[in-house]
Amino acid sequence: MTARRTNSQSAWDALNEQIVSCARCSRLREYCQAVASEKRAAYREWDYWGRPVPNFGDSRARMLIVGLAPAAHGANRTGRMFTGDRSGEWLYRALHKAGFANQATALARDDGLLLKDCAITAGAHCAPPGNKPLPTELANCHEWFACTIDLLPVKVFVALGGIAWRVVMVEARRRGWHDGRGAKFSHGARVALAGDRWLLGSYHPSQQNTFTGVLTEPMFDSVFRTAGELLGPR
Repeated sequence: MTARRTNSQSAWDALNEQIVSCARCSRLREYCQAVASEKRAAYREWDYWGRPVPNFGDSRARMLIVGLAPAAHGANRTGRMFTGDRSGEWLYRALHKAGFANQATALARDDGLLLKDCAITAGAHCAPPGNKPLPTELANCHEWFACTIDLLPVKVFVALGGIAWRVVMVEARRRGWHDGRGAKFSHGARVALAGDRWLLGSYHPSQQNTFTGVLTEPMFDSVFRTAGELLGPR
């Protein structure tokens, strides 16, 4: 491992430690801990994570996927983004097909899953009641998003859902990458940002979207094919 790679990994690990120790949102912390204590019957034997979920992926990633928040019995249980729920099944299957993941499944933190040139973060790092973080909670968490961008050489952002799209656009405007005009979220939306960066939009792979056919696998796969084309050789 080169010195540059070692330094980037150390900074990445340090940021994740800060995220995990965050206690800014008492409502979310109490909820995550309550879910971890009560558990779901199917996961009674699990030792739930029950804390803020750190970023996951390559510490030199050029593609950053932005989700909404950890699922109560998904990432809040396993401690890894999009791991242990149906949304994650869709996401990692698509990433594997597009060459960004070494395997198509994500069950636990020690399952051997690795991402290449790809990292995953969220607008909120704690699972929220009803899967709906409050605006103040998203604002509290935004610093972690900004710090994540500071560390990664991001060229392509993939926003999963309208809230994730807004999280990216808030930071893009703050950094002078885009003035916000005409940057409306939709599935397949593509917005050019300064510095040869891109923002891509996708419907979130939630059961609400995938069970109803609002989001299909070909639709989802096309987003990551586009991301790969924009990134070029990996």
